[in-house]
Amino acid sequence: MLDRLLGLVREAAKFGVVGAVGFIVDVGLFNLLRFAGDPGVLEHKPLTAKAISVTVATIVTYLGNRHWTWAERERTGARREVTLFFVLNGIGMAISLGCLAISHYVLDLRSPLADNLSANGVGLILGMTFRFWSYRTFVFRKHPDEHALDLVGHLVEEDLHEDHDTGRTSSSVPSRSGRSPT
Repeated sequence: MLDRLLGLVREAAKFGVVGAVGFIVDVGLFNLLRFAGDPGVLEHKPLTAKAISVTVATIVTYLGNRHWTWAERERTGARREVTLFFVLNGIGMAISLGCLAISHYVLDLRSPLADNLSANGVGLILGMTFRFWSYRTFVFRKHPDEHALDLVGHLVEEDLHEDHDTGRTSSSVPSRSGRSPT
């Protein structure tokens, strides 16, 4: 039990470091796009600036999480990982954008401080919590033979095949009909 808790703490710490780098990229680019120059390139488009900054930060954090935070975990296919990572990160970005939209457009708090607190404070904390849970649950599974859940909670059955010449294990995910792809 203690080993499992320590492992989770190590994962969370690495995730936090990668997230801090992503945060610097996100906040730095967001503020550059909004406020660098007179007027800023996207001064009157806070949602566009945030979407761009989060997209760039997502690329940085995917690489950090794949190659450091969860480097020891088996790869389940680059296409699958990248697709899930970006979809789940998009949900995290929607959380942050939702906080910014409510603050900026509903509450009419339009100062640089208000935009940063809503998008990069409240939105970041809520999005980060969602991302940590979803990445470790769906994207970077601990073992390839764990029972995986698809995004709506259905079990995804995988057949593992070992290549006796190389000793490597590969998986194929059967179609909904239960047949393995050929």
